[in-house]
Amino acid sequence: MKIIDKHPRLAREGWFYVALTLFAAVLTSSVFVWWIAALFWVIAIFVLQFFRDPYRPIPQDAGVIVSPADGKVIFTGLVKDPYLDREAFKISVFMNVFSVHSNRAPDAATVKDIWYSKGAFVNAALDKASMENERNAVHFVTQGGYDVVSVQVAGLIARRILCYVDKGQSLDRGERYGFIRFGSRVDLFLPADFDIGVKLGDNVSSGSSVLGRF
Repeated sequence: MKIIDKHPRLAREGWFYVALTLFAAVLTSSVFVWWIAALFWVIAIFVLQFFRDPYRPIPQDAGVIVSPADGKVIFTGLVKDPYLDREAFKISVFMNVFSVHSNRAPDAATVKDIWYSKGAFVNAALDKASMENERNAVHFVTQGGYDVVSVQVAGLIARRILCYVDKGQSLDRGERYGFIRFGSRVDLFLPADFDIGVKLGDNVSSGSSVLGRF
């Protein structure tokens, strides 16, 4: 196992929201009745847990793919890859508001292309969200020469997809490359003969859960 992050940390995307909610909680504690203050403290604690970004031990086994997102596996199967026009094996991971929302590279790879598409904000747990919602697809070419497309998909509440990589950039397996605020999903398109190691309903962790192998 390789650890990408040395210490647990708070995602930088949440610093403003954490500071704001903590300030509101402290302020209401000195001004309002206890139950109003308690409500703001609950909100502050929720925001803190939402933007947590802990370290992850990254598996180093050759040929494996790790999950790009935290959450529950809601789809597995052969589909038509709309990005590379091929038959592909698709794995979808749904992130709820209690998941860690950092997205990580599924393998050591180079970014070959990025496609951003505007769209709707329907429930990310629905199959139609993959093609109807706002989304950002990153085409990775692994060190072994495999094409992998990881798609960040916005959800009903998630209205902000953040992607920090550029074409030509190389990443380590499990390296952080993006973030999605609030409930959402990530779709992974892999070679059709991918040997899956998870099943529907499994809970996975970004960077550390092995989804299968080439």
